[in-house]
Amino acid sequence: MKKAAALSILVAVMLLAVALIAEAQQPAKIPRIGFLIGSSLSAKEARIEASRQGLRELGYVEGKNITIEHRYAEGKLERASELAAELVRQGVDVIVTSGPTPTRAAKEATVMIPIVMGFDNDPVGNGFVASLSRPGGNITGLSTLHSEVSGKRLEVLKEISPRLARVAVFGTSTVPGNAQALKETELAARALGIKLQYLDVPNQTDIESAFRAATKGRADAALALASRILFSHRIQVAELAAKNRLPAIYPESEQVEAGGLMCYGVSISDLYRRAATYVDKILKGTKPADLPVEQPKKFELIINLKAAKQIGLTIPPNVLARADKVIK
Repeated sequence: MKKAAALSILVAVMLLAVALIAEAQQPAKIPRIGFLIGSSLSAKEARIEASRQGLRELGYVEGKNITIEHRYAEGKLERASELAAELVRQGVDVIVTSGPTPTRAAKEATVMIPIVMGFDNDPVGNGFVASLSRPGGNITGLSTLHSEVSGKRLEVLKEISPRLARVAVFGTSTVPGNAQALKETELAARALGIKLQYLDVPNQTDIESAFRAATKGRADAALALASRILFSHRIQVAELAAKNRLPAIYPESEQVEAGGLMCYGVSISDLYRRAATYVDKILKGTKPADLPVEQPKKFELIINLKAAKQIGLTIPPNVLARADKVIK
């Protein structure tokens, strides 16, 4: 009996050892991150690379200890819901979004999978989080909210054109945050003695008519607010600004790289890089509800001298000296 009992114990120990060895030999689960982008890769390539850089800085190597699934709506934002549902079906661990429309699509697709906003102009107003400090739910990330940005853009316009008296402000009234940005611009305009002409651009077909209205209103310059329409058709906007000889300032660097004169605003690439820290914390067990939404820390001024030459404008040396990037 004693031998039988001892044998049983030995067998049990051996089976347990085999099970532990087998478990140790099981490959660790590689986290899968889904990126949901409203436009194309070419339009957001720099931002996507910034997010990869942020992950690399935290020790994540794509194909080794992390897998990334990219989904691009190619400007057809009605596809965002379909692509979000696809990422959910694939069982990704985190979804990173590139703006309000992809975030809304992801929010509608899942209440369980954590969602990290690469950026959003009004997370509370959009209904994505309860507050910046206590997001609640499964969404957190970065916000582009900053009270002084629109006013600073107007100040830069005034510096390059000291006689500036009238500015056409292009925006899309349905974009969350548009009203607040316009209000901030109006406050700055009063301080600088500038008259504003707000021109709503709800669709691509309204872009040309907005420029005609600006010319008719004797605008000396133009200021663009954040708008998917103006961003998606940034080449057309830049060409019309040049054609009408309007110095124009934009919120995003891609608009200057497409031929626009200059931009001043939040560095979106920096926000994408910082989004990696949210992904890292979530993969290590922190809940999105416990991660406050962060606001921008880095701003950039980019000037396109080619565009300046097109309209016969000389950028003052003190403004050029402050630029983070000059396109020659």
